[in-house]
Amino acid sequence: MAEFIIVFREVLEASLVVGIIYLIIEKTNQTAHFAKLWYGVFASILASIAVGFMVIKAKNTLGNDSTQALFEAIFLYLTAFLIWYVIFWLSKNVSDKKVLEGQALNAMELSSWGIFFVVFFAILREGFETAIFLISSFSITGTFSYLGFIIGAVLAIFIGYLIVTQGRKIDLRSVFKYTTLLLVFLSAGMIAYGTHEAEEYLVKSGQIEKSEIYRVWDILEPTNSLETSNTIYHPLHDKGSIGLFLKGFFGYNSNPNIPEVILWFLAMLFGLNMWRRFYY
Repeated sequence: MAEFIIVFREVLEASLVVGIIYLIIEKTNQTAHFAKLWYGVFASILASIAVGFMVIKAKNTLGNDSTQALFEAIFLYLTAFLIWYVIFWLSKNVSDKKVLEGQALNAMELSSWGIFFVVFFAILREGFETAIFLISSFSITGTFSYLGFIIGAVLAIFIGYLIVTQGRKIDLRSVFKYTTLLLVFLSAGMIAYGTHEAEEYLVKSGQIEKSEIYRVWDILEPTNSLETSNTIYHPLHDKGSIGLFLKGFFGYNSNPNIPEVILWFLAMLFGLNMWRRFYY
């Protein structure tokens, strides 16, 4: 679910950017710029993949478990703040058509490679955000939904195509209103899980004892089946059938500490308040 929401939102914005610039080139009959447009698209995708690769590489080169836990805590906090920045500031004016048209026309006048750079940097922002958000989501669950990723991307490209080239009336404000609400939950979950990783760092580095940490609740520990040798999880355990979904989307933990719950609650209040101010 998280993969679908992240990819759908970011790819829709990127699709609108590409579509608007494509139409400008077509209407001004400057077809020589089409190649630069697609070069910009592919280069920005490769650059976004490189960003994701470097983040993963940086995490994997850390020396011990406590340092990795600290890295994940900081990375999740930064990702949550980046989500807030994106959804409450940049995405208020999704693909401002007039500004984008002006940038594209100026770029074509200044340089034959101007369109390349306009497209490259416009889409790189979306690609960078997508890479960071997906890595953070994977850090929480340890799983990745390729189906959600593919469906989100295809649906976003299709809707972008209808809006830009077919002139269909789709209420973009409503689309972004509800995807933004879902990202509010996702960012609060990253704050919560970042706090959980901070606890792991303190425990693994020997600064506190795990027995000293008070748990707000503690769902049943997993048990081993004697018949099948499989581990059995309570449905509400964070590796159980229900808990795994809640963990991926809301940052749920089956044995949270007090700061984890408090920060999740505060992050939700902050996010919902900002969401209400922007959309109502």
